[in-house]
Amino acid sequence: MKTLLSERTIRRRVNQLGQQITKDYKDKSIVLLCVLKGSFIFAADLVRQIHLPMKIAFLGLQSYDGSSSSGAVRITHDLDFSIQNAHVLVVEDIVDTGLTSRYLLDMLEARSPKSIKLCSLLHKPSKTIKEVPIDYLGFTIGDKFVIGYGLDYRQDGRNLSEIKIL
Repeated sequence: MKTLLSERTIRRRVNQLGQQITKDYKDKSIVLLCVLKGSFIFAADLVRQIHLPMKIAFLGLQSYDGSSSSGAVRITHDLDFSIQNAHVLVVEDIVDTGLTSRYLLDMLEARSPKSIKLCSLLHKPSKTIKEVPIDYLGFTIGDKFVIGYGLDYRQDGRNLSEIKIL
């Protein structure tokens, strides 16, 4: 496997994202919504760089079967508290087709938050089917299947500290 993004490069970008989010939400409390399972490592590192009052929530979605998107989104774990009137920051591992993120943003919008913004570690624009606004982006990558730093291939590889091309 070839390293696409080193641990140091990822850490530096996560620090920058945390600083920007802290600045943008100054004097506000947020709900940081970690999309399971892929974004849990990114979210854990990111929350330590955001210096704001926050609640942390987890939502599980599944749209992949192996290395390809199934096109269907399934909720595997729903929120355990209301986000009504909250500033919600969704933390995703990757936006590629946009189908999962669009489904998620629409579903959350129906729950009447005060605002919703999307933070994604990776974006793969060559795979876009549905455009979604990415308010905070770590890295844009080409059309490669990647694992590591939370991303997996059939549940393997999440624990790698770098992002590697499979």
